Amino acid sequence: MNLAQRLLLGSALVIAALVTAIVLLAGGRLQARLTQDTIAELRRSAQLVGSQWSPGRDADSVADAAGRALGERVTLIGSDGVVRGDSRFDGTELRALENHARREEVMSARATGWGSSTRESASAHDEERYVAVQHPLGFVRVSISTAALHETIAGAQRDVVVAGIIAMLGALLVAWAFSRTVSRPVIELRDVARALAAGELSRRPSLSAPGEVGDLATALHRMSEQLGSRLAALEDQQGLMSAMVDALNEGVVAVDAQRRVFRTNESARRLLSLPAPLPFSADLLPQERPIREALARAMHGDSTEGSEVVLDGRVFVVAARTLREGGAVLAFLDVTAQRRLEIVRRDFVANVSHELKTPLTVIRGFAETLTDPELPVAERTAFAASMLSNAQRMQRVVDDLLDLSRYESGAWQPARAALDLRALANESLSGSRIAADARGVTLTLDLAPDATTLDADWTAVRQMLSNLVENAVRYTRAGSVTIFSVREAGGTRFGVRDTGVGIGAEHLSRVFERFYRVDAARSREEGGTGLGLAIVRHLADAHGGTVSAESTLGEGTTISVWLPQG
Repeated sequence: MNLAQRLLLGSALVIAALVTAIVLLAGGRLQARLTQDTIAELRRSAQLVGSQWSPGRDADSVADAAGRALGERVTLIGSDGVVRGDSRFDGTELRALENHARREEVMSARATGWGSSTRESASAHDEERYVAVQHPLGFVRVSISTAALHETIAGAQRDVVVAGIIAMLGALLVAWAFSRTVSRPVIELRDVARALAAGELSRRPSLSAPGEVGDLATALHRMSEQLGSRLAALEDQQGLMSAMVDALNEGVVAVDAQRRVFRTNESARRLLSLPAPLPFSADLLPQERPIREALARAMHGDSTEGSEVVLDGRVFVVAARTLREGGAVLAFLDVTAQRRLEIVRRDFVANVSHELKTPLTVIRGFAETLTDPELPVAERTAFAASMLSNAQRMQRVVDDLLDLSRYESGAWQPARAALDLRALANESLSGSRIAADARGVTLTLDLAPDATTLDADWTAVRQMLSNLVENAVRYTRAGSVTIFSVREAGGTRFGVRDTGVGIGAEHLSRVFERFYRVDAARSREEGGTGLGLAIVRHLADAHGGTVSAESTLGEGTTISVWLPQG
């Protein structure tokens, strides 16, 4: 289908849609307006008939006279719903009419003074619009058949359709002439554009026309002149980009949609020992799992962040990005030196902690001696008690540092076994019972029946629960601390919730960092080391689990651990 035919067909569809919309809109609005006017007229007629109905006058005679005058059906209904008169029925037929007390329009009139409804008449067997008004003697109802209303609307819609068809024929004629005028120059411009796309940069449009088509021809002429210079600039830029990529210390490997390596830099060849000729199959790349997974995800459109892999004793961070045209780019960053520095740092913390533990134990021994009540100097006793308290706190820090260093180093692996979570929870609560009673804190359990067993390391879970309970009691006064558990998809979530002071939203993302305190002064005053939650996080990580924190200031905090089911 050429351009002229598409323009003609598009114009016909638009005009047809407009005519249809006008018919539907006009019909709907006309029907609503006529319905409103009809109801108002019937209401006025009912009020007029009501002025003629008075005590002592025959209701049926009044209804007959009003029906003849109005040309509509008039019904006079008593307060009890019995029909007293009807312009359409007399005698036996009138008395046979059923009670009208439950008619919708009568019920509305009884409640608000007047009412309206539309339904098929049980006695006249056609659809009618009813309007009833309240009267001292009962109700006056006037009705009219809706057939005339529907006929009026249908006639108006037919008139609009005929006018629309005439307008559509005229518009199609104009559209046909316009499409013929527009299509010829557009076809020529199309041919020139195709030639330029095929590489014939010398092709130029011969058209010289006014208006937008002429402007398009001029723009196409300029575009063909600029393409040559821009292609040369792109070639220069590509050469510069290639030089920059080759100069990177980070290895870069590009794989196309057919899993063929079509581009590498010198760093990638040196770091990964890649074969020289390109292209070659991606199967010749190192087949360690992180590399295979990163490449597979990127080939399916999911870019990945850095994941570590060890190749020939060196540590690399592998990241993958999806190419727009299909394929992927793998980047290899050598982080061996950084990882070695991290190991040195962890070893330093462990060594310093071990060196400090012995003198701290000695200080504690002297402090216990100085607190002997037989010593005469009270000040020395107070000083010795302070030494003891600080020594104990420093020893807790050292112990936590040792645990944290062990967990971070990866040397510790959980010894998984089936555990009774209820027993561990009771043990953790017992360890904090004295501190909780001193603060007026209630310790409770809320374990789901299907979440009372874990496949985890017994010592690790006990340490996690103890740290969480101690933290909760430390920051709760006259409230409650609860150990809970629930079964979730693929594992079990357990933790501690309290009604304590809460944690601000700006701190929640950092509470699991080492030595991070929301309120440093208060934490030290309460005896916290700032390492408990960090230990919980590392223990959960070692089990392949996760930790999370939820809190509201002044209402409490919930710290939970999710561990996968073994």
